[in-house]
Amino acid sequence: MSSMSPRDVASAFWVVAPGRGEIRTEPLGPAAADDVVVRAVFSGVSRGTEALVFRGHVPPTEYQRMRAPFQAGEFPAPVKYGYASVGQVERGPREFRDRHVFVLHPHQTRYVVPLHSAHLLPDGVPPPRAVLAANLETAINGLWDARPHIGDRVVVVGAGAVGCLVAWLAGRMPGCDVELVDVNPDRASVARALGVGFATPASVSDGADVVIHASGSPAGLQLALRVAGFEATIVEMSWYGTKVVPLPLGEAFHARRLTLVSSQVGSVAPAQRARWDARRRMRLALALLADQALDALITGESDFESLPATMAQLAAAPGGTICHRIKYPEGA
Repeated sequence: MSSMSPRDVASAFWVVAPGRGEIRTEPLGPAAADDVVVRAVFSGVSRGTEALVFRGHVPPTEYQRMRAPFQAGEFPAPVKYGYASVGQVERGPREFRDRHVFVLHPHQTRYVVPLHSAHLLPDGVPPPRAVLAANLETAINGLWDARPHIGDRVVVVGAGAVGCLVAWLAGRMPGCDVELVDVNPDRASVARALGVGFATPASVSDGADVVIHASGSPAGLQLALRVAGFEATIVEMSWYGTKVVPLPLGEAFHARRLTLVSSQVGSVAPAQRARWDARRRMRLALALLADQALDALITGESDFESLPATMAQLAAAPGGTICHRIKYPEGA
């Protein structure tokens, strides 16, 4: 008979095979003096990346680069993956105890992490909204890579979580005319909540100064190339996994002298790298989450116990939600 108490074990979501997940119980590791024990209250599903992981579409060449900070297991499966957890500190330094933190941790009811990996939520940032922190950090990095200027016309293709957050950030720059583009016309109400314009692929105008692509679709990237103005920059924020993406690099690509730039959150954007590190960037993301307009991006919520079925549904319908939030049972 086990002598372990409920506080010594945790439940975690694992991808056990491509397209199949399950909840597993595992022992909670010992906490060192410089660790904190966190009880999860919410986590967020990073729909694009986690859908690729769930379906087993991580290329073997990217197995190491794609590892999440507290990932367990190996790609393609079994693997415990995720990076948007919000929890309450149960054990740790007095100044952290009972406070809410954001951690780049997979979906799990309770976990032990080093103190430096737990980011305290600022006053004014409610835990349910804080699940957006990782996506907002990605959006900040993408906008740093895009380097828009005051008064620029900015087009963001793809109204998922990252695209919406990029549009929201760009819309706060003085004089910028920001247009969020999506195939789903219902995303117009989200654009209004964020204070930016909206267009469908058929109605977006061309000649943009900066284009940021975040739809995860080859057709979206082709559209981004089409609407870019002369000598404009297109920043590619989508990650396609094993998918091959055809691009029309004939036509007017060279005549318009376009620049196609990749952006990835694993490294701080070159323009900021001399003075910023990932921890400072995360502090900025958490502070910006004080804006209640961002609640418009939480378009679904379900319980932790149903996560295997929820992940299968999200992976099968990639355009159905913006950010899906997972709620954990109290005292789990």
